[in-house]
Amino acid sequence: MSDRTPRKIFDQIAKKYDEIRPGYPEELIEDIISISGIPDEGRILEIGCGTGQATIPFAKRGYYMICLDISKDMAALTAKKCQKYPRVRVYPISFEEWEPEANSFDLVISATAFHWIPKEIAYPKAALVLKDSGYLAVFWNFHPTPYTDFFKAVQKVYQRVVPEWGNPEKERSIEDKIREIENEINRSGLFERPIIKQYSWAKEYTADQYIKLLNTYSDHQSLEPKRRKELFDAVKALIEEKYEGKIIRPYLTVLFIAKKLC
Repeated sequence: MSDRTPRKIFDQIAKKYDEIRPGYPEELIEDIISISGIPDEGRILEIGCGTGQATIPFAKRGYYMICLDISKDMAALTAKKCQKYPRVRVYPISFEEWEPEANSFDLVISATAFHWIPKEIAYPKAALVLKDSGYLAVFWNFHPTPYTDFFKAVQKVYQRVVPEWGNPEKERSIEDKIREIENEINRSGLFERPIIKQYSWAKEYTADQYIKLLNTYSDHQSLEPKRRKELFDAVKALIEEKYEGKIIRPYLTVLFIAKKLC
């Protein structure tokens, strides 16, 4: 997914994104630190830091960090949050445009962002900046199966308002998506076979909070305003009328962590 246009949308929604987007399980952070063996004063490059959902857990631990994001507004929010962490530097620039120093990082991380970068750039450049035996850790939040009653019900709304989006129940399985990412890493020829770990968790949202969450997704933001309002109004009505104003949204966070081949 290398189209740059949706990424520009994030400049417009930085504050909303910061308010409502979920973070990542603490266990995932601990696993990355443990598996990578990053030293106490190690150096981390974060690709696509957003508003700091994955940045802060590492910054709190005292690592030196260079954090990149194509969105000026998101980078500014992360920089503000990290003012009390003097070892963290945030730059409003894309990974593709950034000019790195080779072999300078112990760990490269990317949280729900690595898919935006063309594969032919992403893996070679990540390997370039890593020290010998450094690690690449990329992770995403997925919507797990089996789907909840709400998720099945809300698909009827989507099929009515945005039928061209299709039915997620007929899309590739999470297992297929995991296999695809694993194969990408292996095909790069630059990393050892990745360790893959999964973390299941859930978060409660009121109707208003859930609409705020949807409003941070690039595909929803790309809709024509009138159509987006129609979709959001219908989703909100469903939650309020059938689910007493709140829903539980399950998440499956999947980590791929791979050692650089020397």
